[in-house]
Amino acid sequence: MKIIADKTRCAGHARCAAVCETLFELDANGYISFTEKTVPEGQQELARRGIRACPERALKICEDR
Repeated sequence: MKIIADKTRCAGHARCAAVCETLFELDANGYISFTEKTVPEGQQELARRGIRACPERALKICEDR
């Protein structure tokens, strides 16, 4: 599973990082700092919760096949 971030849509609410700051790293200005990240085993549900927390819908999941 991967998290895909659209940095142009991120408004810096940091709700994703409030769910799990190790999965959703923010830059010095409070915006998401990556465009793609592999979710470590066992943290899939945290990733889903963080993605649902984003009011701008700047995050989505890409399931491994």
